[in-house]
Amino acid sequence: MRSSIYKSIPLAAITFLSLSCNKQLIEEPHSGLIPQYFNTAQGFQSGLDAAYAGNRSIWGTENFMTMTVPGTDEFKSGGGGNNDFNIYSSSFDASSGWVSGIWNACYTYINNCNGIIDNGPVVTGLDAATVKQKVAEAKFLRANYYFILVRFWGPVTLNTHFITEPGTSATRAPIADVYNFIIQDLKDAIEALPPSPVQNGVLPGKATAAAASHLLAKVYLTRAYSGAKQSDDFQNAYSTAKDLIDKSGSLGLGLLPDFASVYAEGNEASKEILWSVQHTTNLTYNNNSSELNFHYVMGYENFPGLVRSMAYGRPFARVELTRWMSDTCFADKTNDTRYYKTFQSVWLSNSADKIPKVNGVPKYALGDTAIFMPGVDVSDGEINSTRYLLVPPRKYTLQLYPTMLKYQDTKRASINDPSVRPVIAYRLAETYLLAAEAAFNIGDNASAAKYINVVRERAAYPTGNVAAMSITPADVTLDYILDERARELAGEQTRWLDLVRTKKLLERVRLHNADAGVNIQEKHMLRPIPQSQIDRTITGEKYPQNTGY
Repeated sequence: MRSSIYKSIPLAAITFLSLSCNKQLIEEPHSGLIPQYFNTAQGFQSGLDAAYAGNRSIWGTENFMTMTVPGTDEFKSGGGGNNDFNIYSSSFDASSGWVSGIWNACYTYINNCNGIIDNGPVVTGLDAATVKQKVAEAKFLRANYYFILVRFWGPVTLNTHFITEPGTSATRAPIADVYNFIIQDLKDAIEALPPSPVQNGVLPGKATAAAASHLLAKVYLTRAYSGAKQSDDFQNAYSTAKDLIDKSGSLGLGLLPDFASVYAEGNEASKEILWSVQHTTNLTYNNNSSELNFHYVMGYENFPGLVRSMAYGRPFARVELTRWMSDTCFADKTNDTRYYKTFQSVWLSNSADKIPKVNGVPKYALGDTAIFMPGVDVSDGEINSTRYLLVPPRKYTLQLYPTMLKYQDTKRASINDPSVRPVIAYRLAETYLLAAEAAFNIGDNASAAKYINVVRERAAYPTGNVAAMSITPADVTLDYILDERARELAGEQTRWLDLVRTKKLLERVRLHNADAGVNIQEKHMLRPIPQSQIDRTITGEKYPQNTGY
């Protein structure tokens, strides 16, 4: 892995949460960093570094994982999960730290981006081409932050310029204005960014035109389902995604032959990755390490023959796959190799002391199978006859279920440490699925099937029947597209947003997640505005809460 392109640089006097400040924040700043620092070459770069590093406060945090993964058809609450949030209980409300954590981070780093963009015309010590590219990077990052906000909360405050002093009033802009702003930022960024993340020495995590194009296609697609829909949104989503796919070869981009390689440790800068969020082993700068390596790990250490290990991870057990995911979505585990490459099936004994004995004789040896989860049903007779713990899906519990492998980190410093692996945010396989969804919505099922088949045929490698993985245009429905996104993107922090975008959240949660389905309501199509935001808006009109909260 090449070195990270950014470090987290606190800019105390120039990073303001302008729309959510209280009286205690109206103070004289005592930092040596002042807004005019942006006008210098060093300050300009420091501001951009901080805008990049702000993504660590989102991608990899428990806040964002909790906001996007559980409470869907893919994942439910595990034994260590937050049940209030994950099952939409009545105690999940505007005081939740999950929502304020994401809200505050987005606005903090939007202001960093605004500082770069506003000061581009006056910064000294940098040539015009360098300034143009850095401004484009800031616009890409700002678009990402606003896209998170508008999807979680709908109408949000639109800060378009750098805020140098805290404020105590704020209003919410219509989602049409927010989307227009995002789209213009991305169009501007595409024109000035390096074309590819894997050419010309572009460092991992750097904004590129390819990443911005992928995001633009997703923004068009998302707006097309919303009340701000423009008549050409689906067509624009399709054209933008198709254009990126068509020129991916010339950009050095492409799908990896083996799905398992996409999330292999150390391979986070492959030709399939469009944009990732970097982390660093230097804890001075790594203000928010990724905890994704904890959240999907089941409580294996509580069972015979096993103790906590570097290889198997620290078992936070925040989320557990649903039976729909294990049994129906991945019904074909023969031709589709993604299930066994996504979820762990075997745990080998790593503790001789914990191996169970029969008449004083160990049932198996150190290094033998301790737990096997075949992913399909087996008889009670088979379960009772095995020396190890044989666990079919009907026997899963809150602490005993397949661990998702995509974020495992065996290179971390110690057994209980968070991960310093880059977090993959956008990859080319999703571009194909965006193109397919957009094509379906403009009535072009043939193109939709073509793009889905590229992803599915890769999933057959190396032992599956490719022909059996191919679908026809008649097979394409919105539900099928969502099923395919689940198989390809399981646990990749998109699912809640996918279901909200397509207006399928309530339907599919009620069908496939019994824990959350009994509580979910129409209001849960948006997250609550943080109560801290409402409380700190003390001038002018009260800050509106989303309906139902």
